[in-house]
Amino acid sequence: MSQIVFNFENLEVWKKSVTFAEKVLRIIELIRSKHKHYRLIEQLESSSTSVALNIAEGKGRYSKREFVQFLYIARGSLYETVALLIILDKIDLIDEQQMQDIRYSASEIIKMLSGLINAIKTPSASTFPMS
Repeated sequence: MSQIVFNFENLEVWKKSVTFAEKVLRIIELIRSKHKHYRLIEQLESSSTSVALNIAEGKGRYSKREFVQFLYIARGSLYETVALLIILDKIDLIDEQQMQDIRYSASEIIKMLSGLINAIKTPSASTFPMS
């Protein structure tokens, strides 16, 4: 039996956002074992996974307009994740190398999201496949 692939799984930005969430979740595990910032950790778990989840949900919608709206939400979640990580970095819960890696990954995803949004919104994008 062959594996079923959903259309969002072919998007490079979705793949990178899953990897990004994985990195953040690994950082969270290190923080959780040492510190008790439960609310910040829960918010970080939510925002970091929300990026990939919103891309997937948007891709499953029926119109380009809805897809773009979910891409904007994904971008907002990415910014929220970075802001939370900056706060945790300020109180020395994240090492400098981890923070640099996260910033680099986030900047790549932001560029990809912006490019995808622009591609969908341009008139010539009428051939953009929603399926």
